[in-house]
Amino acid sequence: MTKVNLDSIPQFYRRYVEQVHHLEMKEAIVWSGEEMQKVLRTIPENMGEYRYAPGKWSIKELLQHMMDAERIFAYRALRFSRHDQTPLPGFEENDYAPRANAHSRTVEMLAMEMHRLRQTTIDLFESFSPEMLALEGTASNTRMSVLALGFIVPGHETHHRKVLLERYLA
Repeated sequence: MTKVNLDSIPQFYRRYVEQVHHLEMKEAIVWSGEEMQKVLRTIPENMGEYRYAPGKWSIKELLQHMMDAERIFAYRALRFSRHDQTPLPGFEENDYAPRANAHSRTVEMLAMEMHRLRQTTIDLFESFSPEMLALEGTASNTRMSVLALGFIVPGHETHHRKVLLERYLA
């Protein structure tokens, strides 16, 4: 059983995990990816550089942020699952977004990349034994488990999918 106790989730990430904690980990990862792909199919290409307010990310930058974060969370899970106790640094999302080259790609290209990335994330988390899921490490000065990261991935995506629907595509 790969359910998560919200008390085991670092405070900063709880708002994300609360959106998917009622599901099993794999179910949450698969479900959020499928829901995101449904939304991506509705985004017209001419909206890719749309920002709902000055200074906010464009749709393409938001999609790239979601992928950057998923890669970082998966990397953390990989390191922790291998008993790597090296403290990992945080990342500054606002530094990543403008340097990600998101506008050189189409929304369709980003959607396909998101789909492929999610498939590899599923493969990674399916490879973890129950013992590996319980392992912990430190990232951003915060202790967290591999299992917590398995819920942070879909929770973070679900959060941003809702932002996309409510602020960009409403």
